[in-house]
Amino acid sequence: MSKKILLVVPEAPAPDSSTPAAQRRIEKAGLRLGILDNSKGNADHLLRFLVEGVRAALPIASMISLRKSSVSLPAPAEILDQLAAEADCVVSAMAD
Repeated sequence: MSKKILLVVPEAPAPDSSTPAAQRRIEKAGLRLGILDNSKGNADHLLRFLVEGVRAALPIASMISLRKSSVSLPAPAEILDQLAAEADCVVSAMAD
């Protein structure tokens, strides 16, 4: 992959950064939302609720929803590249 991806872990404090990260501009048409389902049980339900919340708060221009084939393996580079190309931000969920 040629792009840098920042992962935010909710349990850990946000890293301090002296230089601002490059930010994508969200077009007036709305947010391009990416969804990554890790294929765990009920992750699809959790993601549906999250998408409904985002839709209520922000205009969504497009949405891409992809699913990993295995819970125990990382998402393949092709999936990550597609999400990076087609989404302004990506929501991933784990559930049981």
